[in-house]
Amino acid sequence: MERTDEDVLAGVGPRLRALRRARGTTLAALTTETGLTSSTLSRLENGKLRPTLEQLLPLARAHGVTLDDLVQAPPTGDPRVHLRPVRRSGLVMLPLTRRPGGIQAYKVIHPPAGRAPTTTPQTHEGYEWFYVLSGRVLFVLGERELRLGPGEAAEFDTRVPHWIGSADSEPAEVLTLFGAQGERAHV
Repeated sequence: MERTDEDVLAGVGPRLRALRRARGTTLAALTTETGLTSSTLSRLENGKLRPTLEQLLPLARAHGVTLDDLVQAPPTGDPRVHLRPVRRSGLVMLPLTRRPGGIQAYKVIHPPAGRAPTTTPQTHEGYEWFYVLSGRVLFVLGERELRLGPGEAAEFDTRVPHWIGSADSEPAEVLTLFGAQGERAHV
C-alpha cells in the first residue's frame, strides 16, 4: 500500500519524541541544540504542527539521523554509491559512503614512496581505522614506524601525530574509516 505525504508527515512527531527520549534529552536541551523553541518542538512531537525543512534539518543533525530516517521516506533512486574521486595532497580518495555525518568510508590510493607531497605527521580529533588492500604501507604513529601489507589493519587515536603512505615504489591502496573530524582533516 502506497503511503501518502500526509501519512509520512504524521509519523514524524512520534519519531521525534522517540529519538529525543532515547537520547535522554529534554525539550529545553533540544531547544539549545536546534534553536527551535520548546513550544515548537512540543507541537511537532504531538503532531499539532506540520514540520518544515527548516525545522527538520537541525532536528536530524541533533539526533544524528538523516532526513530520510527522520521521516521514514520511501526508498528512492539507486542505492549504489557512485564513486567520484577526490584528489588531495597527492592522494586519490574514493568515497564509499554517502550518508552525511557519522563514520565515513573511503578507498584511498597513496602514490609510490617519495611522491607524496608531504610526510609531515598530522593530528586531529577522533579515531581512524584502515585496512591495506594492496601494496605496502608505511604508517608513522608518534615515534613508531610500522610497515603493513595486504590484509593488515590499524586503528588509532588521531590526536597522536600520524602519517600514512606507500612504503615502496608501487601505489598502496587502503580502505579507511573515520568520523567527521577525520573527514575534514583528510578530505
